[in-house]
Amino acid sequence: MTVSRETRASELFGDRGLKALRYAELLSTTAIERGLIGPSEADRIWERHIENCYPLSTLCDEGKTVADVGSGAGLPGVVLALARPDLRITLIEPLKRRVEFLHEVVSELDLPVEVLQSKAEGVKRTFHHVTARAVAPLQRLIESTWHLLEPQGSLLAMKGERAAEEIQEFSPVILARGVKIELKEIPFAGNVSRIVVVKRQK
Repeated sequence: MTVSRETRASELFGDRGLKALRYAELLSTTAIERGLIGPSEADRIWERHIENCYPLSTLCDEGKTVADVGSGAGLPGVVLALARPDLRITLIEPLKRRVEFLHEVVSELDLPVEVLQSKAEGVKRTFHHVTARAVAPLQRLIESTWHLLEPQGSLLAMKGERAAEEIQEFSPVILARGVKIELKEIPFAGNVSRIVVVKRQK
């Protein structure tokens, strides 16, 4: 039996289901019109982007701070804010037109989310979790975000099918910093979300 998107939104996001549906609508219209998402994505925003990001919400500790680096159109940061209102989320994005869209989304959906126009390297605060989706190869991502992590904090990097290979290619120099790396493959809604968890030990 096919479940309607409205039912699915309610199942995943509870009383924020309508906000999740509105966000998907903004992605499939405004974000595409402004070139933030490719036009070919319009018909699969919910499955390929919203539901793909949702499993990340299962890996964040209760009530913690989260920095979503290279947030783009808000993936996964906005999805995380909708799924986990207990988290304190900051969206970090350097490009002005993307930042403007993020401000509009946060305002329209009435989300308690901070938006910073900056590269990750320019942010001088620390967070319990740092999230990223399709931002950079793993080694470069760690090098550019390591200073954002609190001790015992974790980088949650959403990756594609080469996730395991990226870990194998990982530089011994970075490993020497004292990290624990684990690949989480989470089946969800007929797909698999691959999240590389890099935990800072000190």
